[in-house]
Amino acid sequence: MSGERERLTRDLMAARVAAAFADGWIVNLGVGIPTRCSDFVPTGRTVVFHAENGVIGYGRNATVEEATPYVVNGGAQPVLLTPLASIVHHADAFGIIRRGLLDVAVLGAYEVATNGDFANWRITGRKGGGIGGAMDLAVGAKRVFLLLEHTTRDGRPRLLDRCALPLTAPGVVTLVMTDLGLFEPAGDSFRLLEIAPGFTVDEVQALTGALVTPASDLKPVALV
Repeated sequence: MSGERERLTRDLMAARVAAAFADGWIVNLGVGIPTRCSDFVPTGRTVVFHAENGVIGYGRNATVEEATPYVVNGGAQPVLLTPLASIVHHADAFGIIRRGLLDVAVLGAYEVATNGDFANWRITGRKGGGIGGAMDLAVGAKRVFLLLEHTTRDGRPRLLDRCALPLTAPGVVTLVMTDLGLFEPAGDSFRLLEIAPGFTVDEVQALTGALVTPASDLKPVALV
C-alpha cells in the first residue's frame, strides 16, 4: 500500500477527536487509544481531563523524566498536572460522572452498531471481562465518542448493523473515529463525515459490516 493510502495512525485519530473538544469541556479518556487525546488539545483551548482515580485537570502524557508516581490517567499512564488540577477521592470522581457533569467520554470499543450501541468489555471466548468504569461513563456522560481501529487483526469489521458482543450501553454513541474516517451512527447506517486521505467510500464500505452513507459535505480527515 502506498504512503497516501495508509490508514490513519493512532496519533492522528486521537488528534482529530481532540479537535472536537469544545473550550471548557470536562473530558474523560478511556484506556487505549483515547488516552492519547490529551496530547493534542488545540492551542488556546481549555479542556479539563477527568480520571476515575481522582486526578482532575491533567494535561499531556509525561515523559519518563517528567513522570511522577501516582499522577496517572485512567490507563495508569503518567501525566502532567495543569496549574488548576485537583486530586480528589475516588468516590468524588465517580460522583462527577454519575451527576452527569462530563461533557464527553472518549472510549475504546470492540464493536459499535448503527443505532449507537457499543461493546467494549468482553470478547467471545474469554471468561470474565474488564468492565471498569466504562458503563458509568457510557450512561453518565453527555456524549460518547469512540476511538477504535476499523477492523480486527484478522480483518473483520468492528462497525456493524448490530453488536454481537455483550453491550456496554445501548444507543449512546455520538461519534466514531476509526483509522478510516469519522462516522456518526445514523440509525440504519453510519454517516461518513470525514474519510482517510486516499480512500474511497466504496473501499470503506467494503471494510464495514453495515451500510455507510457519505455526508453531502464529505471531506478528508484534517491531518493538522
